[in-house]
Amino acid sequence: MNTTNSNKARWLALLVLCLGTLMIVLDTTIVNVALPSIKASLGFSDTSLAWVVNAYALTFAGFLLLGGRLGDLYGQRRFFLIGIIVFTLSSIVCGLAGSQFILIAARAAQGIGGAIASAIALSLVMNMFPEPGERAKAMGIFGFVAAGGGSVGAVLGGILTGTLNWHWIFLVNVPIGILVCILSLYLLSGEQADSKNVHLDLVGAFTVTASLMLAVYGIVNGNALGWTSVQTLGTLLGAVILMILFLYIESKVRAPLMPLSLFKLRSVVVANTAGVLWSAAMFSWFFLSALYMQLVLNYDPLQVGLAFVPANLIMAVFSIWLSAKVITRFGIKKSLTTGLALCAAGLLVFAHASEHGTFLTDILLPMILMGFGAGISFNPMLLAAMNDVPEDESGLASGVVNTSFMMGGALGLAILASIASSQTAHLLAAGSSQAAALTGGYDVAFLTGGLFAACGALLVGLGLRI
Repeated sequence: MNTTNSNKARWLALLVLCLGTLMIVLDTTIVNVALPSIKASLGFSDTSLAWVVNAYALTFAGFLLLGGRLGDLYGQRRFFLIGIIVFTLSSIVCGLAGSQFILIAARAAQGIGGAIASAIALSLVMNMFPEPGERAKAMGIFGFVAAGGGSVGAVLGGILTGTLNWHWIFLVNVPIGILVCILSLYLLSGEQADSKNVHLDLVGAFTVTASLMLAVYGIVNGNALGWTSVQTLGTLLGAVILMILFLYIESKVRAPLMPLSLFKLRSVVVANTAGVLWSAAMFSWFFLSALYMQLVLNYDPLQVGLAFVPANLIMAVFSIWLSAKVITRFGIKKSLTTGLALCAAGLLVFAHASEHGTFLTDILLPMILMGFGAGISFNPMLLAAMNDVPEDESGLASGVVNTSFMMGGALGLAILASIASSQTAHLLAAGSSQAAALTGGYDVAFLTGGLFAACGALLVGLGLRI
């Protein structure tokens, strides 16, 4: 069996990890385009349809930390394969689902498999490339897949749903998952951690997983139930209590799931906080601009996906070819600050979108700015979050940064959607047209997302030292 010891094998292994990550990232957005078809096919109501998305987000966020730690303790290749296998099998069930319950349950299983594989993939990349120059290049490639895969999903979802049917947005994962499993056996190192003298913190694992799942549940339902409703406040309070309990357990237990000493590292704290803000801004870009194009400019799903192509191309150029050179030349701090500032600028341009907007004036320019911003910032953000972490805790650090992205995206999207909805309702009550009211709501939300990114840039500029 080959290992990742040779240089060629390491880069081939990176491609395998990227392929597995792309499959998982695609699934977070490819479903959105197909939701109307799924609703008509399985008879979902507007309320229940949201769970096709939320079930995945719920388990994905909840199991990231646990998945990363399991890889650290019991073998990263083993648990990467387990994650890919669970994801692939549940994709088959999703594709063949004939009822609402089966589809939602399988989506939840997808989230568990995706969380385990995602947390470990980032850790494996960091461990395979210890030399700074190679690591920056490898992380650039991995970062492009992780950051750009979402908008690729919109294009692929439009093509598959339009030419075949919604079942294929899930079934397309099956050959990819099988290929990743086969190649992983040959290209990923089979070395495993010594699990005889380690113990999994089961109580800590239960409390943090339950806390994260409750938090996501409260966030994704906040708009529908009301942010001041008893259920929403109770759910979020429960999440906070469980998180406090988890931190207390981690300070006392002999072998903690998440050593609190990790957060003594300044780079970890700053990068993860910036990651929350960046993710909130990115979600506002992708989802709100897609809604603006569909509901105001009347683009079809495929046109929406194609509108993201310029940004994807720029992100590819920077992530794969230029990011490592930029980081080597200017360092992580300056690169990340610049990238976040460009993201803020792109969203501020989006905030001037018109109800009679055109592609060139209202879509292309901010897309280009967002492409530069995301392409420059994602790689140094991951490097900052993982750079000073000991190798035996890299899976945990990967789970933490992925959790930051997931929670930032979920919380940010919920806040921005609520802001957009409130402003739209206000404008409608004042007599504005539907298109003008929607545009006004999106503009305020884009402005808020731009402020998130600007705050992230300020935080990195003041707080990061590398």
